[in-house]
Amino acid sequence: MIQAENITKSFGTLQVLKGISLSVAGGEVVAIVGVSGAGKTTLLEILGTLSRPDSGAVHLSGVDVFALGRRELARLRNRKLGFVFQFHHLLPEFTALENVCIPAFIAGTDRRKAEQRGKELLGYLGLAHRMQHKPAEMSGGEQQRVAIARAMVNSPAVILADEPSGNLDSHNKQELHAMLFRLRKEMGQTILIVTHDGELADMCDRKIIMSDGKIC
Repeated sequence: MIQAENITKSFGTLQVLKGISLSVAGGEVVAIVGVSGAGKTTLLEILGTLSRPDSGAVHLSGVDVFALGRRELARLRNRKLGFVFQFHHLLPEFTALENVCIPAFIAGTDRRKAEQRGKELLGYLGLAHRMQHKPAEMSGGEQQRVAIARAMVNSPAVILADEPSGNLDSHNKQELHAMLFRLRKEMGQTILIVTHDGELADMCDRKIIMSDGKIC
């Protein structure tokens, strides 16, 4: 599903990634772990096409993503990748359903179909009663579930998660972890997770350990 080859990235004189190569198969849940400053988030941003490498290549389902033009790359990112961050980044003025539907609207999906998909996902994640609530009216765990539904709305090939449970209490953290693996079990979802949470990393199929810009 993902194939990265010899990825390098520097910021000024600081080389953050030093020739990273990895692969993630369809349906895998893979954790990227390591101490702060190891380059985990930078790598995730490149795999998610949010940042370009200085050298190397990333293939998603066989497509060389950085060989695409700007519009084609944006379209691929919107339709093939879903993102979940530590801080959910929901838009405060919109309801849960509206937040979930935004990527579908950007993709040009018919409004009725987008809302139907959004309702199905929110129901699947136990938020049927929260669809018309705005983020400020929901708990942190509920907000993060809305963020997962938003990541899923375009049926992405891969979900990329950066510390998805890092801002949650222990109860909500355990619920979120179970939910991620439920997505894999019931929907065959491929998930790549950057995390400092040892419990979550141990649940994954594999752990990719990074140190000083390299895979150990």
